Amino acid sequence: MEFELPLSVEDIRKILPHRYPMLLVDRIIGFEDGVKAVGLKAVTINEPFFDGHFPGKPIMPGVLILEALAQMGVIFANLTSGGIKPEQLIVFAGADAVKWRRQVVPGDMLTLETKLIKRRAGIWKMEAAAYVGEDKAAEGILTAAETKS
Repeated sequence: MEFELPLSVEDIRKILPHRYPMLLVDRIIGFEDGVKAVGLKAVTINEPFFDGHFPGKPIMPGVLILEALAQMGVIFANLTSGGIKPEQLIVFAGADAVKWRRQVVPGDMLTLETKLIKRRAGIWKMEAAAYVGEDKAAEGILTAAETKS
């Protein structure tokens, strides 16, 4: 796949099947083929989950931070040379050693990073981390699996 950084949300929509309100990556700012990808998620008070999580104290749900990292993994796999074929879909298949380190609130800019640990027989294992500035907000080992779309 030919592309030029940064990738906009319009470019991301060509890669990911996700749409509002589940598209959780706004921009791709870094990519090393087969090594890692870096993206951004601008967290705004307009996110639909803030109405209920929590009224008067909006905090981004940890599972949505994890989902944003999983979406970064899918983007990474699709951009990687020899990665996902057009007739394939890559889906979230597991998470290990996930830790949340910091609350994410409206106004934060999440930097999302995924690094390849290994890829074998259609299974991708990646180290993932989300940051707000220099502070790590979440981290874990994510697994994704190639399937037929």
